[in-house]
Amino acid sequence: MRVRRWRTRAAASLSAAALTAATVVASATASAASAPAQEAAVLSPAAAAPSQHLDTAARLSDVDYATWQRDVAAVVAKARPYIEQRTSAPSSENHALVLDIDNTSLETEFHDFWKYPTPAVKPILDLSRFADSRDVDVFFVTARPGIIESLTEYNLRKVGYPVSGVHTRSLPDLFEEVSAYKTDMRSDIEDDGYTIIANIGNRDSDLVGGHAERTFKLPDYGGQLS
Repeated sequence: MRVRRWRTRAAASLSAAALTAATVVASATASAASAPAQEAAVLSPAAAAPSQHLDTAARLSDVDYATWQRDVAAVVAKARPYIEQRTSAPSSENHALVLDIDNTSLETEFHDFWKYPTPAVKPILDLSRFADSRDVDVFFVTARPGIIESLTEYNLRKVGYPVSGVHTRSLPDLFEEVSAYKTDMRSDIEDDGYTIIANIGNRDSDLVGGHAERTFKLPDYGGQLS
């Protein structure tokens, strides 16, 4: 079983903070530099004017904001009736919805990083509120480092998300595969007495590993969105 002491971050050293910050910068740089021309059917035409929401990384990836929003809404249109059906009967279970954050819950790639807070992905925000109205607790599992956990949780609450818990990576988690780390976090949520009825993310690493009844994948256009 996962060692829970990894989730205690209060005693993290200054050097650990520097390492995690460097990891975030390196990840953002790699994301902006890689823009493979994949899934052309869902990419914007070359002549299309970029949305005002787009930051430099999103322009480089050539992903159209309006197309992305429509594609996200199409996935949510499948997830909502499932959550409604799954929670329609009285149950003694504690139901949970697990969400990734970047380009799943927040418009990270389509918003200038120095402007805070980052806006919510509207279809996912609406879905989370719907789930919350049906007594489903909403958890966030992200690859973001623990050094920015409080800022991340503040951002989520500020834009209107119901938040039952935010799971970020502690120092030992940085040396673990993202998919394995996220699987461990979902397992921890189950250990706390929850049944995860749905898990939503835009990368395969958000969804593989089990510990969720259903998974719903949002578009990442061949890895162009983090």
